[in-house]
Amino acid sequence: MKLTVNDTLQLFEPISLKEMDSVALMDRTDTKYTFRQEMLPAFIDAIKDSYRVLEVNGHRISRYESFYFDTKDFDLYKYHHRGKLNRFKIRFRTYVESNLHFFEIKFKNNKGRTVKNRIKYPQIESNITGQAELFLSKHSPFESTNLEHKFNVNFSRITFVNRHAPERVTIDMNLEFANNDKQQKLEQLVIAEVKQSKPFVSTFVRLMKDHHIRVGSLSKYCFGVMSLYEQQRFNNFKPQLLLLNKLIYGTPARA
Repeated sequence: MKLTVNDTLQLFEPISLKEMDSVALMDRTDTKYTFRQEMLPAFIDAIKDSYRVLEVNGHRISRYESFYFDTKDFDLYKYHHRGKLNRFKIRFRTYVESNLHFFEIKFKNNKGRTVKNRIKYPQIESNITGQAELFLSKHSPFESTNLEHKFNVNFSRITFVNRHAPERVTIDMNLEFANNDKQQKLEQLVIAEVKQSKPFVSTFVRLMKDHHIRVGSLSKYCFGVMSLYEQQRFNNFKPQLLLLNKLIYGTPARA
């Protein structure tokens, strides 16, 4: 019988949101992998003895909704495109199953570590005002008046927590990008991200190596910019983009 994602997830011991506090990993290293969704059930089955799965209100697949911000001229995207370290992502995010909303600032420092700061918010917003505006001034060099809502990213996520080490593995799928003019869905693509306090070869990392899946991917934000704002430059992302298009379409679109 063919494995399904839902079937394999039932083989895992669950972990609650409260228990997840011990592995928040707000200061960490991130390693991304991409592959087709049809490969996911077998990969999940292969790690069932090494990880627990996050369960929220009976759900082991959670929905996320994000509003991303950038300057009028896409300076945050351009920092990524140039490979500049000490760069930011700024967003509101809703965790649908837990009905929680946060204003979040992610900072990639010049040592390659990701530092995330966030505050709870009553609801997701398309403008940065009030407490979010104060938080932005505290944790970034940007002013809210120089930032605007660019687009939304919605996706489903599975979160695994290592049983024996400070590590989380997130599996993002069914990605949707949308602004006022355009929408794009990536139903075949999976973005897996390994989040560790210190890099080590975990069960999931070893699995990726065994299947010759190389490290490297575009961030969801950068892919969203390129998908929805075609006037933006993407030359430096071309190798990653060609790989993603091969995975999604079997052909190098927009090459």
